[in-house]
This record gives sequence, C-alpha cells and structure tokens, in this order.
Amino acid sequence: MNTKTEPLVANCGIGVPIPTLTAHVIPVLAFGVGLSLFLVVSYLLCVLGYLDFPSLPIGYSALAISLPGFTLLSRSSFFLGLIESLAGAGEALVFGPLYKFFAARS
Repeated sequence: MNTKTEPLVANCGIGVPIPTLTAHVIPVLAFGVGLSLFLVVSYLLCVLGYLDFPSLPIGYSALAISLPGFTLLSRSSFFLGLIESLAGAGEALVFGPLYKFFAARS
C-alpha cells in the first residue's frame, strides 16, 4: 500500500504505464479548525457589513436563515451566532470520514 500522496503507476503489461490517482485523506482536525475559522470570519464580516450598511438586507437575511435564534444588535445573540459559527468542527467530523469513504471507492 502506498501511503505517499504521489500517484501510483499501474502497468497494464503492454505499452506505457498508466498513472492512477490515490485517494487523499482529509485530516479531520485541521479541516474542522479551518472550516470553523472560515465560518467565524464570514459571520463577523456579515455583522460588520450590517452595521456599516444597515439598509442592505443581505447580511441580516443570510445570518437569520443560517443561524437559528439569531437577532442583530444584542450581545447574547452576537455570542450565540459566534458559537453557532464554531460548529464547523462538528460538520468536519461528519464530512471527513464520508469523503474518505467515497474517495476510496471512486
């Protein structure tokens, strides 16, 4: 079994060897931290965008749809949205093994 990320080379016995790709493994911890930080930064940009341009409904609508119980300009709601944005680590725990399972079978 090849544990490197380089492609394997399969020899069919005739002609030029055919390169085959190996399945990449997603490190779940790194993926979870990266996804969580991405969601937190996106959340903060949406809140700041709403505070700078309150007449545009886009920021609040996106946050209200994606974060249950979120209302703007409340300290408890702000921290609730921040904690819900950190839930990306939980999503990575589901996505990482599923990706590995399906990548190995393709």
